[in-house]
Amino acid sequence: MLQLKDLPDAKILAKFAERYPDADIERVIQFLTLLRVGSDLSSVLDNFLDGYGLLQGRWWVLILLMREDDLMSTPSSLAEKAGVSRATMTGLIDGLVREELVHRVTNMDDRRKLHIKLTALGQAKLDEVMPEYYRRVGDLMSVLSDEQGGQLSSMLTKLQNNSDVFK
Repeated sequence: MLQLKDLPDAKILAKFAERYPDADIERVIQFLTLLRVGSDLSSVLDNFLDGYGLLQGRWWVLILLMREDDLMSTPSSLAEKAGVSRATMTGLIDGLVREELVHRVTNMDDRRKLHIKLTALGQAKLDEVMPEYYRRVGDLMSVLSDEQGGQLSSMLTKLQNNSDVFK
């Protein structure tokens, strides 16, 4: 993913607004700042997980499996919950199987049905990562008061609920 490191300022955006009069410079700056923060946070999370030999996609699969009572799910359900294609999920699962963090379980009644199960090694990997992850999330979010954190969540939910404007 391309990450814009040099955000335009109001002066630069004013040039665009001359050509595109519908451009609301303040709103554009707010939007670009939101995108920048999101991509920066995703990047630092990637770096953090890399220290544990994980990628974000694989980490999310482990978390999705841990959420299940029986630590199992179907590949299609995992793909839907992760918001990726089935082909992408197959690649993520293949990597996790190679690392023995998950394994495939065939349904004995219908051998066409397949489930993915979190292994003890996969659970141990999460047990290694998650305490430090939660500590760092707490440190990151500590710059906001509880009230500000709630307001941030509310505002982000409003934006998410309105994101269909790009569809």
